[in-house]
Amino acid sequence: MTKRLPALALVAVMFAWASAFVVIRGIGPHVSPIAMAEGRLLVGGAVLGVIWGMNALYNGGVRLPRGRTLALTVGYGALWFALYTVLVNAAERHLDAGTTALLVNIAPIIVAVLAGAFLHEGFPPLLIAGIAISFAGAAIIAFTGDGRRDGAGVALAIAAALLYGISVVAQKLVLRTVDPLTATALGAGVGAIVLLQWAPRLFDELAAAPMSSAVGVIYLGLVPTALAFLLWAYALAHTPAGVTASSSYAVPGLSILLSWAFLAETPTAWGLVGGAACLVGVAVSRLNPRRRRTAPTATPARPAESERPTASPAGAPC
Repeated sequence: MTKRLPALALVAVMFAWASAFVVIRGIGPHVSPIAMAEGRLLVGGAVLGVIWGMNALYNGGVRLPRGRTLALTVGYGALWFALYTVLVNAAERHLDAGTTALLVNIAPIIVAVLAGAFLHEGFPPLLIAGIAISFAGAAIIAFTGDGRRDGAGVALAIAAALLYGISVVAQKLVLRTVDPLTATALGAGVGAIVLLQWAPRLFDELAAAPMSSAVGVIYLGLVPTALAFLLWAYALAHTPAGVTASSSYAVPGLSILLSWAFLAETPTAWGLVGGAACLVGVAVSRLNPRRRRTAPTATPARPAESERPTASPAGAPC
């Protein structure tokens, strides 16, 4: 049973992140994008902060990042937890939950492009091909729907994916010296502070909205934000990073199923074609051509701990 726990944690994470797209779409008519993001971060940041504080006390005190690491933490807290969340909320005022999830999942390509540009990982042909396929899919969604409305939603979703990609690169650098719980809790706290001036608007809107809207905001903070990130970190610690990251491809499909079940909406046929192209492009960009194997002359030594790649807790959250 213990060996199955990481897999079960991943399943829970995928359902939590997929459900976020559906809940955002459901309460969108009653809560504005910025207010919804602030409510989600207030709840999620508070829960993560309590867990982080208890963990710090248990382990002998709080250890905050400093210098460049702190600056990067503040940066992805503002861009990822705050602005990314606002853009996703706004995109779902124009697009259904499933289509938004499909578009946001081009983020791994953006990460690869940034890694090629700033981390000197290069631009292999398959990356270029994947970019072309994914953005062809985005174009299909934008130009085969309801004109301006779909175009605006596509632009917002792609902008959200761009911010997510930038933030993942920043977080990878932070995670070299900061544990995942601290990195996540601080990021959520920064995001809540960035949007704090919209807290009064959040309470005004919730007071005028149905009770289900307040429940939805609390759910977004507790489940897709606090619980899902903690389970993701646990799964990543007990599962190969490649397997963990690839599991995020399930999020769009689950979002479409949940959206159909609870909101009675599905992407259009062209939306599904475009979304499928987006995911195919991501998959192509992450292919690694096999190199010719040569007969080994000696058993290779295991890499030292410092030489092993650092895993990131970033998947495809919503």
